[in-house]
Amino acid sequence: MLRDAVDGTDLDQVLMVREVQRRAKRDGGEYLRLRLGDRSGAVVAMVWDDVSELAPIAGAGRPVRVSGRYVVHPRYGPQLNLRTMSQAEPGTYELEELLDGPARSAEQMEADLRELIATVRQPHLRILLERLIGPRAGRWPAFRDAPAAKFYHQAYRHGLLEHSLTVGQAVSAISATFPGIDRDVAVTGALLHDIGKLDAYTDEPGNIDMTDDGRLQGEIALGYYRVRREIEEIDGFPPGLAKALLHIILSHHGTLEHGSPVLPATREATLVHMVDNLGGRLGSFDRLEKVLPDGERWSGFDRALGGGAFFGGHEPIEERARNAA
Repeated sequence: MLRDAVDGTDLDQVLMVREVQRRAKRDGGEYLRLRLGDRSGAVVAMVWDDVSELAPIAGAGRPVRVSGRYVVHPRYGPQLNLRTMSQAEPGTYELEELLDGPARSAEQMEADLRELIATVRQPHLRILLERLIGPRAGRWPAFRDAPAAKFYHQAYRHGLLEHSLTVGQAVSAISATFPGIDRDVAVTGALLHDIGKLDAYTDEPGNIDMTDDGRLQGEIALGYYRVRREIEEIDGFPPGLAKALLHIILSHHGTLEHGSPVLPATREATLVHMVDNLGGRLGSFDRLEKVLPDGERWSGFDRALGGGAFFGGHEPIEERARNAA
């Protein structure tokens, strides 16, 4: 596992190409900047020579066999100084070992989701949830498998399910603490707030990227129209209820500069935004902890957090997940 590598470790193994960029050298030639990874983390590698021969091998989402030395640059962090790279032969790797994933199983998260949906008492909201993310919903398999982001948090298979469930469970718990919150509206909004990501991101394992619709319209607009279309198919759906729910989806990023066309203007929308933001930031800690070398307590600078993250005085994330199970 990449997480076990230390400065100076020689590697010879299969890794997944997470990202590839073709860049120009100062002399007019080209080089490749790759981000390679396995389930435990990722590392940057440069291909300086034989770019035209190696570029077809190093496509995003493809496993490659690499050899080289793992080094930790004082400024740029972990890097792999490549010696060789070739196409990974079938049978020489386990795909699940190359893909990042949640600490909980998809089966357990789905069971928790069904339990939470069953607590929503408002009949129209229950119908809406069943039609959008119920076990017989047409897009349920996609929702179950989709990532929650391209990079910063839960950027892996089942990430959208994990993030939506976590936000929904937290909103459910907090709704009982503060007066005046319509719990059913808040929980439904929490579970559906990111449903636009089904259309905004690709679902190819190891190669998460924005779709054309994601780039052209954005996940908030895509989610709004998906939920609104479904609401219009449900007979007798109360207009005020629709207005409250759609406002949550439109405002969940919290500010205009972060992509929301409107600001949160209700208790329920404010709650979902705050918990969604919290879930994303805590997801960044999980991402950083997975690649933290053994013995280290501070991560490097992280753009999502605006600084480094400290990990000390508690068991690693994998051990916490095993003990919780």
